Amino acid sequence: MKKYLALMVAIIFIFAVSSIAISQEKPAAPAKPADTKPVESAKPAAKADEKKPEKPKVKQVTGEVAAVDMAAKSITVKGKKADVTMTADPKLLEGVKVGDKVVAKYTVQDGKNVAKSIKQAKPKAEKPKAEAKPVEPVKPAAKPETKPVEPPKK
Repeated sequence: MKKYLALMVAIIFIFAVSSIAISQEKPAAPAKPADTKPVESAKPAAKADEKKPEKPKVKQVTGEVAAVDMAAKSITVKGKKADVTMTADPKLLEGVKVGDKVVAKYTVQDGKNVAKSIKQAKPKAEKPKAEAKPVEPVKPAAKPETKPVEPPKK
């Protein structure tokens, strides 16, 4: 009985090892005739490899102009999070002075910030304050008529 059990375990082990070895083998590639050309796919390879260039993302910064350099065609805007320095067309820089509040839209091209538009920031419209109405003085409450208290009669 022990010999029979040992023989069964050995056979199962052999099948297990051989099935792993068989599953790892790659089938041989069929031989190609030398004079045939590979079949071209429906899509040309050039279009598949070609990627559309991504449009640069337009960013915006709102803040005070910290510096304007007409010679270098650059402007620095002090935003809430950080200062942003960008190059700009001289036409965009006309009329912009240090201390102005501006809204600048820009893109990042080749690692440089390039201004697309620079506009004066509109001051926030203040809510019209309600005019204070004069307060009328409080009139004292009317006193009820009081009758003199008569002493009790005996």
